Amino acid sequence: MSCGSSQPPLPPLQADKPKPAKLSSSNLEALRPTSRDDKKSSWDGRRLVGSVDYDKGVSRVSVEVAGVGRDQIPARYRLRVYGTRWQKDWKVSEVVERLLRLNDWDDVDAVLNCWVGRFARKNFSLLIREMSNKGSLERVVQVFQWMKSQKNYCPRTDIYNMMIRLHARHNQIDQARGLFFEMQEWRCKPDAETYNSLISAHGRAGQWRWATNIVEDMLSAAIPPTRSTYNNLIYACGSSGNWKEALKVCKKMTENGVGPDLVTHNIILSAFKSGGQYAKALAYFELMKKTNISPDTVTFNIVIHCLVKLGQYGRAVDIFNLLIGKRAECCPDVVTFTSIIHAYSICGQVENCNKVFNMMLAEGMKPNIVSFNALMAAYASHGMHDKAFATFNEIKRAGYRPDVVSYTSLLNAYGRSGKYKEARGIFDMMKKNSCRPNRVTYNALIDAYGSAGIISEAVQVLREMEGIGIQPDNVSLSTLLAACGRCGQIVKINSILSMAKSLGIELNTVAHNSAIGSYMAVGEYRKAVAFYRMMIEKNVKPDTATFNILISGSCKLEKFNDFFEFLDEMKELNVPLSKEVYSSVICAYIKQGNLAEAEKTFAMMKATGCMPDVITYTSMINAYRTTDDWKKAWDVFEEMRVNNIKPDPIACSALMEALNRGCQSAMVLQLAKVMREESILLNSRASFEIVSACSMLRDWKMASELVEKMELSLSLLSVGLLNQLIHFLGKSGKIETMMKLFHKIVASGIVVSFSTYSVLLKNLLAAGRWRKYIEILEWMEDGGIRPSLQMYCSVLSHALKYKSMKHAVLIQEKIDSLREKVG
Repeated sequence: MSCGSSQPPLPPLQADKPKPAKLSSSNLEALRPTSRDDKKSSWDGRRLVGSVDYDKGVSRVSVEVAGVGRDQIPARYRLRVYGTRWQKDWKVSEVVERLLRLNDWDDVDAVLNCWVGRFARKNFSLLIREMSNKGSLERVVQVFQWMKSQKNYCPRTDIYNMMIRLHARHNQIDQARGLFFEMQEWRCKPDAETYNSLISAHGRAGQWRWATNIVEDMLSAAIPPTRSTYNNLIYACGSSGNWKEALKVCKKMTENGVGPDLVTHNIILSAFKSGGQYAKALAYFELMKKTNISPDTVTFNIVIHCLVKLGQYGRAVDIFNLLIGKRAECCPDVVTFTSIIHAYSICGQVENCNKVFNMMLAEGMKPNIVSFNALMAAYASHGMHDKAFATFNEIKRAGYRPDVVSYTSLLNAYGRSGKYKEARGIFDMMKKNSCRPNRVTYNALIDAYGSAGIISEAVQVLREMEGIGIQPDNVSLSTLLAACGRCGQIVKINSILSMAKSLGIELNTVAHNSAIGSYMAVGEYRKAVAFYRMMIEKNVKPDTATFNILISGSCKLEKFNDFFEFLDEMKELNVPLSKEVYSSVICAYIKQGNLAEAEKTFAMMKATGCMPDVITYTSMINAYRTTDDWKKAWDVFEEMRVNNIKPDPIACSALMEALNRGCQSAMVLQLAKVMREESILLNSRASFEIVSACSMLRDWKMASELVEKMELSLSLLSVGLLNQLIHFLGKSGKIETMMKLFHKIVASGIVVSFSTYSVLLKNLLAAGRWRKYIEILEWMEDGGIRPSLQMYCSVLSHALKYKSMKHAVLIQEKIDSLREKVG
């Protein structure tokens, strides 16, 4: 959809409103195309006319075509129209306006038969031209049929050319071809423009063979092809993805002495883009820059699209900044901004998507429906349903009608955020608003139910999809299989595979990967391997994702024979090793205790240009942690930061454990400071290591601060960490703080374990708080946890020492009772 708005037809005049004042000719002199008007007579010229309505504060500029009036028509017709009030001396523009105002059931002939200008043949071509510019195909066809019924009508090539172009714009290829044959029956000789229009019509439909045949007919008619002819033929080949044929035509064009222009180069680039040859498009662009032809906005838009497809997002943004910075001869348009929004969306940089969209508004450009959809897709990919819904409302406020992509993006946003009911509501609203869901919409709804674990509803959507005639595809099945794997429903996996077979769907690589991953997720390792072998037998080529699933699964189960067998098959099939595979290989060597091979694999990974990610670095840190080599673990961590890879909590906690095992408690606190500065969240393992380091260094202040920060997330902490915190506070003599922490643990709803009570009681007894000790024993009994015999024996001596006979007798009774039960 174009970002510009077409000018609406003038409203009918009303007697009770003041007539708008016309602009003076001097004000419109700069707007008038003088080069055309000066050379042609007044009847053929197009004149700009302006008007101002001072009451409404609205100004309008329109194109006026006079045509041949009553005083210029042939004399034999002039006598028939003088003195009758039924014959109107309208200008051509007025006739067009009246025709466009008619309803579908109104009679076109009645209006045209009242027009005096119908007696001048010259007006016929003007009428068709103006009607064609308005783009109303049905009205133009009616006018053309009326025109052919007139006695003074004489077929003209230019009229047929305009009709063929109009049908081409509306993808009416058969009608355009019929007009071509009709004009020859009327003895109108086709010219170069006729053939170009027909070639363009077939090019729009991707019928490049028809277009090639038309060029051959053109040569047979001794009409030399023009640059437009070749450009249309190249476009016909390129739009159908046949970029090789497009290059042949371009070569033939050059050999015939017709040099390519900027339009030609853009069509070739577009042909590469349509054929998925993005690298070739970039190479052609580099050759193009060496010529004297400067690229325009269309050129840069194609190049940016190709860079995004190749994952070269940095170069795409560089070109965008070049255009924004006015350092190029052209400026970005809506398509440019939309492409960059899409690039940032793929990279997961939603904030930058919003910034680019606001920048487009600041440049004074009106976003089209594609721009809004690109922004919604960015929000949807991160489950930001609130912002996606706000953008959806902006589409309607901007005067656009949300299309199927808009609804699907909004549905996907709710599905990604786990709101499957809202996703279903969007789906129902879509159908209510007469927007037909497509296959992608149904797949998004299936994913919404599948992500929520509601497999039965997801299968029902698949059945509904099939019932309305939309054939489920591999994406539908892959989504369902992945959902079954997450929910652990192996029976559903088998039934979905059987459904695919009954529907005649040939599973592709992605669908096979989903099935293998689902079997792995439910613990069916043998079935996963068997399905992989069946995949090979069907000649479905596995990809990197296939081996990622198999290698990581066999590594976790320590099936190292299968592991290295899959790795050898991956190399034999020339499937490139991914970061995940390298990480699994390193992990496998570590589990086997082969640190040297793990280091060798890590070095080979970097040598092949595959940059390690945080998972790979974490694997190496764990390897050195296992061998108590904290220095190498620290070096790996520093290398990760130098390469601008942000550590995650798992990597930091693994390094902290390595440092504590190497008695480097001060470095643990140093790493904790780095985590705080870089906003890396603390997990239970890291908190445990920090508390251990504080205990070793007797840094009570930092440990207390850590306890206060972790109070809000007590329910997320492990039992081991809670015990460590209680022991640390008791050991440091902060008994009140220890009891305060224990009370918060109980209040948070955490089930206090026997080990936690044991740590608490030992610290209370060590601090001489034996009365509190007895109170905690009573809490244990009330909570359904039976204290041990040793716990009662330990506090009995304290009760006797302080001569509390009441407590001593009670404790002795508990001891005797426990001894009887044990006996």
